[in-house]
Amino acid sequence: MAKFPTSEWPYMLMEKLNKDAQYARIAHNWEGDFYFVIEPDESLSDQVVFYFDLWHGKCREALVVEAFNQKKPVFELRAPYRNYVRILKGELHPMQALMTRKLNVRGNMAILMRNVPTVLDFVRCAREVTDAFI
Repeated sequence: MAKFPTSEWPYMLMEKLNKDAQYARIAHNWEGDFYFVIEPDESLSDQVVFYFDLWHGKCREALVVEAFNQKKPVFELRAPYRNYVRILKGELHPMQALMTRKLNVRGNMAILMRNVPTVLDFVRCAREVTDAFI
């Protein structure tokens, strides 16, 4: 378990994704990487960016991004810290967050919509490794 959004969190999530049989089964057709941009708000003073490279039910890489030109992901998910916390606590459904722009997406939204089970199971895994919030 790791606090969100500490530097340990993406590595814990990568480990979870790579060991989780349900995620492997559901995400077996997914191909794509993304930035997870956590914008500052009243509870978080600095922006945090994580990178995840997801490929056929596995996470090939997860890291804290120091500069946006470090990678060129297919997707960028961006929201204030409080919205990510609400998603991870189960107070805000991930797809509702996307549709109401509480979570903004850069990239092909149609791909996400065709892969809702993968998105939801990714969030399930993220919830399971999240200990507390800073």
